[in-house]
Amino acid sequence: MISVKIKRLTQDFSICKISDLSQVDLAGEFCFFAKTDEELSLVCLTEHVPDDAIVCDRGWKAFRVDETLDFSLVGILSRISTVLADKGIGIFAISTYNTDYILTKEKDFEKAISALELEGYEIVGQEPHDEQIVRMGTQ
Repeated sequence: MISVKIKRLTQDFSICKISDLSQVDLAGEFCFFAKTDEELSLVCLTEHVPDDAIVCDRGWKAFRVDETLDFSLVGILSRISTVLADKGIGIFAISTYNTDYILTKEKDFEKAISALELEGYEIVGQEPHDEQIVRMGTQ
């Protein structure tokens, strides 16, 4: 198995169905959208949810595979999703040109990170208590 590093992201995400892109902050740090013949979907930071979103599901956290993935690599996302499915954790996956992002509901996020760590994934990025210490130290 290829050694895979997972980076936890500290931001809060929302998954939305929108009618158009007019209120979407395309300059935001994270903005994923998909258009099909049936819908226009948006995943963005919760603080950037457009006012005119048709439907919005808030309360998501995310992590990403912390490296650029070559297109010849097979099964990276499949292995991650299997580990989480075995723990009863649902995911929302997004693939970009460089890597994969996996979102879980906030209530399952720490359980997901722990499950991946137990399977040998290296977890990088701030843990919630680290972020709190950083914030407290800057006050």
